[in-house]
Parts: sequence; structure tokens; C-alpha cells
Amino acid sequence: MHPVGAEVHLKRFIVTEGSKVRLAALDPGDTSAFHGDKKAGEKAMDAIIRRMDPLQELLYAEHRHKVLIVLQGMDSSGKDGTIRRVFEGVNPEGVRVAHFGKPSQEELDHDYLWRVHRQVPGKGEIAIFNRSHYESVLVERVHNLVPPEVWRKRFQQIVDFEEMLNDEGTTILKFFLHIDKKEQEKNFRERLKDPTKHWKFSYLDYNERKFWKEYTKAYEEAIERTSTQEAPWYVVPSNHPWFRDLVVSQAVVECLESLGMRYPKLDRAKARFAAEEESA
Repeated sequence: MHPVGAEVHLKRFIVTEGSKVRLAALDPGDTSAFHGDKKAGEKAMDAIIRRMDPLQELLYAEHRHKVLIVLQGMDSSGKDGTIRRVFEGVNPEGVRVAHFGKPSQEELDHDYLWRVHRQVPGKGEIAIFNRSHYESVLVERVHNLVPPEVWRKRFQQIVDFEEMLNDEGTTILKFFLHIDKKEQEKNFRERLKDPTKHWKFSYLDYNERKFWKEYTKAYEEAIERTSTQEAPWYVVPSNHPWFRDLVVSQAVVECLESLGMRYPKLDRAKARFAAEEESA
């Protein structure tokens, strides 16, 4: 049995800059060294979540670093579930979720990054993108909403945009939640069976299944062209939600731990007040 508290080797899921991506060759049912042991995985997850809460508080208190988390995936890959599980124990004051659905008319009147830039994290904040600027090289490509000469230019524009954010102090983590078509169908059927999930079912999402191959090709190229050392993509096996959440949470925790954060010291006025109170 996998030892309790053990962790996932994240490097196996990172797409290194310049490497090729073939999603069909990556097992969405992979559970790494846990060998499908959900109970052990959930215990490991609980341990990681306990580490995240003080780190997120420290990020907020230090008010120096910014963290952007991008979640992408086929419909029903678990973006909402990942957000709920991974960030269930943190202070909502320092975590914000932005969802990018169909653009409004105002958003369409601007460049495609306009609505995205308005949602990037500020100092001390974690911003989570539930879908993101990558929709502009996915949906718009698959449905021919813009010509190829337009969306092809966007790969470099996105790399430049993320490089600028990184230069300005934003740490970026990007996760592609990888499921297979059979798992997607099962998830859709569960939504129909469970009255508490009926609201999540969408005929539009279901109809997108016929574009599975086109979306796969679009995702592969997007990940290949935009995974950089500063803003890497993780291809996360997501057929098993517990393992998906474990990988994402561990990556976020390791990212926060790498920032070398410290609580801010009292300024002179506050230190003088504290000294006076102590001597009183």
C-alpha cells in the first residue's frame, strides 16, 4: 500500500518547453504509485490541504507575490470539482475564481485578452481561471469563429502575455484536466441521473462531443506551443477525481512553498506602540 502522506512525482505530468504532446499516449486513468488506492490518496490529499491554508494566509499577509492558476479541460473534466476540493480550507478573502464563458458584447468589442487581463491576480492573491484566454485558440479554432491566420498568431501572443505577467511578479500554473471520451459520457449521464446535478447538464456541452478529435488536436497544439519554463502546463490524469485533485493541490502547495514567503515585520510606529503596551 502507498504510505500515508506520500506525494506524487509531479515532474511526470509537466510538459517541458518544446516537447510534443500526444494526449492519446497519456493515460487519463493513471493514479501513479497509488495504484488506484483511493483511500490512501485521499489521506495524502488531506495532508496537503493542511499545508495549503497557512501558506495561502502567508501569501495574503506578505502582499508581495501573485499566483495565477489556469484550469482547462474537456467538458465535465472536473474544473468546478477541483476548485471546491483543492481550495476548500483556504480563506476566501485571498482567493478569487474567474469563469470565462461566452464573451459579452462589450468583451467582443475589445481584443481577446482584454477580459482576461482584468481578472489577473493582485499582490497577495490567488486567481483561479475556470477556462481562460486559451478558449481563443480552442473554441474559436474548432468552430471556425476566426480564420487560421488569426488564431495561429495567438500562441505567441499568449506566451508574451504570460511572460509579461511573470516579469511583473505573477507565478503561473496551468492544468489540463485529461479525461477520455468514455469518462466524459459517464459524467454526463451521472448529471442526468442525479437531480442535484441536473442544473449542470447542458445540451450544448453534450453536442460538443462530436468535435472530440478537433478539440484534442487543438489542445495538443496549444499545450505544445505555450508550455514554457515560466508558465508550464501540467497534463493531469483526471478520470479519477481524487487523483486529479491530489496532483493539482500538490503542485499549488509546492509552488507556494517555493516562493520563500515571510510574514511582514512591524513598521517603526507599530513596533513602538507594541513596546509601549508591553511595558505598561
